[in-house]
Amino acid sequence: MTEQIFGADTAPARPVRPVGQAMWRGFRSRCPHCGEGKLFRAFVKSVDRCAVCGEDYTHQQADDFPAYITITIVGHIVLGGFLAVETLVLLSSWVHLAIWAPLTVAMSIALLQPIKGAIIGLQWANYMHGFGGETDELEPPER
Repeated sequence: MTEQIFGADTAPARPVRPVGQAMWRGFRSRCPHCGEGKLFRAFVKSVDRCAVCGEDYTHQQADDFPAYITITIVGHIVLGGFLAVETLVLLSSWVHLAIWAPLTVAMSIALLQPIKGAIIGLQWANYMHGFGGETDELEPPER
């Protein structure tokens, strides 16, 4: 491994983790490291360790960020759709409510887990560990 030099400090370089690949694997609810193991044990509860490669995910904390991203995406789609329908067709408020409320709930539920997986993949690829101040091992422990 080479060394990274930051000012007067030198530190061993970490292996590069491809961000796009890790986020895509997380979006598909798979382990960002190997792409094989499941990332979630429940709807939005991530596993502690990958069952296939053993990667530790206890220190990954997505917190509220996936919900904010989901709200932003769904809000833009629903608001754009509502405004487009409103300008093209004259519908009553009840019909709009019957269309857009269930669509908003369904889209939010459908996107929340994949977006959380992508955020976990982003954190893993960038050696981020939420807010706990944990350090990352340079090499995974041998089994």
